[in-house]
Amino acid sequence: MSRDEGDIPLDEAALMIAAHADPALHVPSQLDRLDEIAARLGPADIDAVCHLVFETLGIRGDVQTYDDPQNSYLDKVLDRRLGIPISMSVLLIEIGRRCNVPLVGVGMPGHFLVRDPDHPELLIDAFSGGKRLDRTACAGLLHTVAGAEVDLPDELLASVGTRAILTRMLANLDHSFRRRGNVQGVRWATRLRAAIPGQSMAEHVALADGLAALGCLEDAAALLEESALNPALPQETARTLRGRARVLAARFN
Repeated sequence: MSRDEGDIPLDEAALMIAAHADPALHVPSQLDRLDEIAARLGPADIDAVCHLVFETLGIRGDVQTYDDPQNSYLDKVLDRRLGIPISMSVLLIEIGRRCNVPLVGVGMPGHFLVRDPDHPELLIDAFSGGKRLDRTACAGLLHTVAGAEVDLPDELLASVGTRAILTRMLANLDHSFRRRGNVQGVRWATRLRAAIPGQSMAEHVALADGLAALGCLEDAAALLEESALNPALPQETARTLRGRARVLAARFN
């Protein structure tokens, strides 16, 4: 049951996102829940894992209320048997890991997929019940969600790691919260996005700008101040960030 990216636990991190929406959620119990599901199989192959997740558990894509934030919370996906491509993919990856099936995520725009390294040419669409897609089918899916004019270069079908998956899950929640006018949701999702290691300074500034646009000036200033503490930053860049933070703080006061 290997991990990647410095042992960032995808299952635990995804459940911590859910715990920010529901502080009463007991993450260790939910991890046990995943263990118990996988224990139904023990060591298995990808077909058995897909059958367990999509047939036995009955997890399916939510085509009616796709934008519901609950579709991004791993515990709610299990409770409701509904999800979106990335949350269903995370569930498949984590059940697979427990069954010694080393699946990885594929961050195709508009529709997250899963790769089985033993069959890298066929990607798994969790949202469609584990359907296998060749490159032509992936291109057709991309055209459905992003438009027929969008090309599918190899990099769009590259495997992605835990940090990229968590960033994308939080970006989905950010969009959902903004559409619902849920400022509190945007605030905590942004704080979590900023806390993911390895993000660029430009990404941090964009997150702060997004908070400021919602009127969350204190949060935006705090994020810039925290970013300026990065010892790897050139002094001039750090001073610029602190200056922007002071301007936002003055507007708040």
